[in-house]
Amino acid sequence: METVSKLTNDLVASYARFGGINHLDGKNLPSKRAITDLTQELLRLLFPGFFDEQLVHSSEIKVKTAGLLDAVLGRLEDEIRKSLEYLPPEGLAKKDITGAAHQLTMTFLGGLPRIREILQTDVEAAFSGDPAAASREEIIVSYPFIEAITVQRLAHELYLKEVALIPRIMSEWAHSRTGMDLHPGAKIGSHFFVDHCTGTVVGETAIIGNHVKMYHGVTLGAKSTAAGQLLRGKKRHPTIEDRVTIYPGATILGGETIIGSGSTIGGNVFIMESVQPNSLVIYDGLDMRVLSKADKTGVVDYQI
Repeated sequence: METVSKLTNDLVASYARFGGINHLDGKNLPSKRAITDLTQELLRLLFPGFFDEQLVHSSEIKVKTAGLLDAVLGRLEDEIRKSLEYLPPEGLAKKDITGAAHQLTMTFLGGLPRIREILQTDVEAAFSGDPAAASREEIIVSYPFIEAITVQRLAHELYLKEVALIPRIMSEWAHSRTGMDLHPGAKIGSHFFVDHCTGTVVGETAIIGNHVKMYHGVTLGAKSTAAGQLLRGKKRHPTIEDRVTIYPGATILGGETIIGSGSTIGGNVFIMESVQPNSLVIYDGLDMRVLSKADKTGVVDYQI
């Protein structure tokens, strides 16, 4: 019969054999639980009254906001400090980490009004783009897309500041809740909307313009990751220009692939080459066809 002592010895022995999945005697990493809690508090700050259990009155909003900001500030600063100690940005001296963590936290929180401004365009795009939406309130409280894009926009700010680990923890928490995988490195313009969300993947170096609408199961990915870490920092994911619509199941791959403005990408197509502006890309059951929408009298082939 196994004893606790033997179980302990066997497990500790495995720590010695497989050290690559231990984190012992190193820097204290950011806490996943703390980051999750902070992300939820940030949602409350960005959408006052929507993520609270009780009604928030306008007469008390300043006091409540100050209290919540104060609570978030100290805890977030502590997690950012851990991140900087684990992997400091180039040129940051060890002695400056505490001050840098405070400044980064203040700058990040100072950007919340700007993030709210672009999130309002996302809510508007969702409302105007979905006839099933009864109100903007319904979109904010019930559409998984709002949580996914909000967390991505927050995480993107930290990603740009070279804060390690935290942006990915935030975006993976949103991924687990919404089924939508938006890498914090992706650059996403205003008036963005993904209907249904489930299975949608947007890679780290993807660039998405303004007024882009996507559906479930869309992948903006890399052509290949066989080279592994040699691809780090290189443009691997496509660029989607303004006013593009991408229907369910479409797969668009490659850092040099550009989907031109005003184009429509049909469901279940597979694209690894650029598409000219105002194109319609469809799969007709046999072949993928790229059509031009320029001729208002009908759709005209320019490439097959």
